[in-house]
Amino acid sequence: MEEKRKTNRFAEHSSPYSHINSLDDGCLMHIFSFLSPIPDRYNTALVCHRWHFLACHPRLWLRVDRSVNDLSEAGVYPNIETAVFAARPGDTILIAAGGTHLASNIQIKKPLCLIGGGELPDDTTLVCSRGSDSALEFLSTCKVANLTVKAELGCCLLHRSGRLIIDGCLLQCESDPLDYLSYAIVSKANDPGVFPPLVKGRGDGVSVSRTRIEGGVKAVSTSGTLAVQQVRVIYARTSVFFWFDVEHR
Repeated sequence: MEEKRKTNRFAEHSSPYSHINSLDDGCLMHIFSFLSPIPDRYNTALVCHRWHFLACHPRLWLRVDRSVNDLSEAGVYPNIETAVFAARPGDTILIAAGGTHLASNIQIKKPLCLIGGGELPDDTTLVCSRGSDSALEFLSTCKVANLTVKAELGCCLLHRSGRLIIDGCLLQCESDPLDYLSYAIVSKANDPGVFPPLVKGRGDGVSVSRTRIEGGVKAVSTSGTLAVQQVRVIYARTSVFFWFDVEHR
């Protein structure tokens, strides 16, 4: 009887902290899916082994890690192109921090979110090789966040159709003497003669926030009825941060 009372007292004190862990894996994973990938879902992976397994599950996001040795590990890919190919519409791709990732003319034709895995955009760098039109080419609604994208020529990001959101990134273009060939962002959503978009609609556009843009002849180049609107710039000691939208006039 005394042992039972001790057990009951322990249950009373511990129950407020054990409710969430009493849920099965499917319920917990569903809850984690509502968290923003960075930093909330990332932080949940630090709580315990079980939460790490669920928070990093390929159902919630795919990971790009150049150092991966076991290519059979579910949801982990050695480069961005294979991760984009394997992703399902609506997936989030977490790109590991450290080193550089090659990204040249990678077409994204489904809604995806690409996020750098470091604390700062400088920690995760995508490099577009000379001679490529762009690092990433978007033909669907997508989001890019917490990444550094470098382009020697051409542009960092090429927008064809859909809604592109760029948040907290660093876009670096070729500096002199070839900066006149470089643009951080090129939007051709309203230029079907060059490359017909998969989906036409008034929702086509680009939204840029908290993003540093360095080099290049212009921050953004547009075509057709698209125009840069609601521009806001903040000058810091070492950087210039941009906010603007590219919308139909």
